[in-house]
Amino acid sequence: MTQTTSTHTVTVGTGPVSFDDVVAVARHDAHVVIAEASLAEVRRTRAVIEALADDVIPHYGVSTGFGALATRHIPLELRAQLQRSLVRSHAAGSGPEVEREVVRALMLLRISTLATGRTGIREQTLQTYVAMLNAGITPVVHEYGSLGCSGDLAPLSHCALALMGEGVVRDRGGERMATADAFTAAGITPVELREKEGLALINGTDGMLGMLVLAITDLRMLLKVADVTAAMSVEGQLGTDDVFAADLHALRPQPGQARSAENLRKLMRDSEIRESHRDPEACTRVQDAYSLRCSPQVAGAVRDTVEYAAQVAGFELASAVDNPVVTPDGRVESNGNFHGAPVAYVLDFLAIVAADLASISERRTDRFLDVARNHGLTAFLADDPGVDSGHMIAQYTQAAIVSEMKRLASPASVDSIPSSAMQEDHVSMGWSAARKLRRSVDGLSRVLAVELLTAARALDLRAPLEPSPATAAVVRALREAGAPAPGTDRFLAPEIETAVQLVASGAVVTAAEAVTGTLN
Repeated sequence: MTQTTSTHTVTVGTGPVSFDDVVAVARHDAHVVIAEASLAEVRRTRAVIEALADDVIPHYGVSTGFGALATRHIPLELRAQLQRSLVRSHAAGSGPEVEREVVRALMLLRISTLATGRTGIREQTLQTYVAMLNAGITPVVHEYGSLGCSGDLAPLSHCALALMGEGVVRDRGGERMATADAFTAAGITPVELREKEGLALINGTDGMLGMLVLAITDLRMLLKVADVTAAMSVEGQLGTDDVFAADLHALRPQPGQARSAENLRKLMRDSEIRESHRDPEACTRVQDAYSLRCSPQVAGAVRDTVEYAAQVAGFELASAVDNPVVTPDGRVESNGNFHGAPVAYVLDFLAIVAADLASISERRTDRFLDVARNHGLTAFLADDPGVDSGHMIAQYTQAAIVSEMKRLASPASVDSIPSSAMQEDHVSMGWSAARKLRRSVDGLSRVLAVELLTAARALDLRAPLEPSPATAAVVRALREAGAPAPGTDRFLAPEIETAVQLVASGAVVTAAEAVTGTLN
């Protein structure tokens, strides 16, 4: 979510790249190097491809056309043109530019596959790709163009086009320019592709996988934020933390649920507000509303779904996706590992759970604003209801985002449009699933930010009773960041954006954990 410069170096080729590696390169410009053992394997398998170049038997991607044109045998003198034509024709994306962090993640993951030696690429080509990434040169990739089968063809082709010294890129400072100019400035010599290299550069699920890894990273942090805002809402609405007791959650041993409930217990510990209504004679409420009482059940199920998605991503990070591949024993074999179904399914699943987590957050927020349900607070938490509107329209903003997230939860992976003259007759739409998940993760950040802002206002309005030390620390961080204490109506949008930045940067979690210790 945030971007800084890193001094970290990511070594590719000693095993699968990690989630941390992807984030370090994509968001923090970490330097990439290739392990020498991987380069030796790249050289060995390149020799296999070169041995096939003069073979009278056609080999897909080496001496044939592509897709539905695979039956055409290409003579030796046209092989270089074949690779150039493949990349140029497939760099056919359209629409808005894709975010820099996504393109950098995509490039790292393609480098990771190339470094396995299973693609038959030349060492020179691989090292030039690494040099482009390390120079901060980011090819311009467009929103539309991938069907998520045969890999993310158009997005990867725009990167391969840049490797050839063609097309358009942005430099480290974000300036858009011709690739040739960026390469000259960085001292990089463009690559003239040879047999099989065009396919090796474009035939992978790296774009959708990169977006999956980034989304999982963000969602893991946002789940902690969701527990913080839920604790603040339960506290501010005079709810009970008794329902978060460990023995109650042990009766339903869902692992994520237990972790979320433990977080809520830590966050609400030593709350004066909670203690003020513990006496059953003074508080006649038997049960809290579902949005309060069932917070760990919902957030816990989201946690478990995110961890399942992380397991799938882990399998993909350990994969070498290309077609054909050079097997360890030297065979060159066609396969279908480029199909994005495993990644597409979990991308869609995450959009579903993100929408539901946002939905329960919005319901908790709404309860604060209704005098029939907020237990003694003013209407809309306004300073002078009627003259002031308080957080009335902040909830409208939340509702609009949640409604959008519900639409984004409609799965992309159930759709398929045949392509390539029916050769590629079933596709995953995983890239589309990833693109909508990114919007959903951003929406969740904003929904939680509005709950944070509203719950903090309510906790302030409970004075002189004090909230728990943990939630008080979060309120203090919000105030110190520039969101003022309750008062008459003011321009609210900047306060919401302040809260959004605190959520997205992880500052909310940092403030809470300074009191609670590490949250689950």
